[in-house]
Amino acid sequence: MDRQKQRMTLTAAAMLVPLLAACGSEKADGGSGSVGAERPVTGVRWNVESVTADGKTHQAPAGAHVTLGKGRAEGSLGCNTFGAEATVDGDRVRLGRTMATEMACEDKPMAFEETLARTLSGHEFEARVDGDHLTLTTDRGETIRLTEAEAEAGNARLSGTKWTVTSPRAGGRAHLTFDEKKGTVAGSLGCNKVNARATVRDGHITLGPPATTRMMCEDSLMADEKTLLRLFDGRLKYGVDHQTLTLTSENGTRVRAVAER
Repeated sequence: MDRQKQRMTLTAAAMLVPLLAACGSEKADGGSGSVGAERPVTGVRWNVESVTADGKTHQAPAGAHVTLGKGRAEGSLGCNTFGAEATVDGDRVRLGRTMATEMACEDKPMAFEETLARTLSGHEFEARVDGDHLTLTTDRGETIRLTEAEAEAGNARLSGTKWTVTSPRAGGRAHLTFDEKKGTVAGSLGCNKVNARATVRDGHITLGPPATTRMMCEDSLMADEKTLLRLFDGRLKYGVDHQTLTLTSENGTRVRAVAER
């Protein structure tokens, strides 16, 4: 592998890994999934409006969002996507750590992503829901304001969407794109490229044997690639919830990904 290129990639995104975790879980595995007696915060896509830190309010770019699920949170910082473990306990939101993609995006406010990362990482928040607004506030007074995405925005399409894998992490480099018309899937396992036949029918995807490149990468990436390869040459259940895709194989392998804008 070209080590110089790898160093450049990691340097461009050094402020983004590890980044943050967001909040929420459903009734099992991490809390009630709601804030006190208020409406649930899980199962909702929350668009980030702004972050107030160090006495300044920073407006979020279009596309920055958090989707809260069962013991997990996934979404976008505006350019880079992320996934993390998280819990809700009453009105307290505890944040874990996450890995994010490592893109240095053109025409995107990377400074905002760094501010959001610093504000969220390793903190506990008080959460308040007011109608379709969610506010997360640290004990130091840092505040993240979010708004529920409009229902009509709907789910991302399975076909034609670039799905960036968040679990397993794969260094934020793994992604898949399905083409229902051609009956194919192609992308990256984190290190090696992959393509295969893919038939979508009745909530299931049948994948053929994978064709891959043969590069050797660092051990952590190769381990994640082995996990992703277990999806292939078999039948998967799939589900799309807003911008999150879940793939579950018959052998128990479970992969989550978020739509990249």
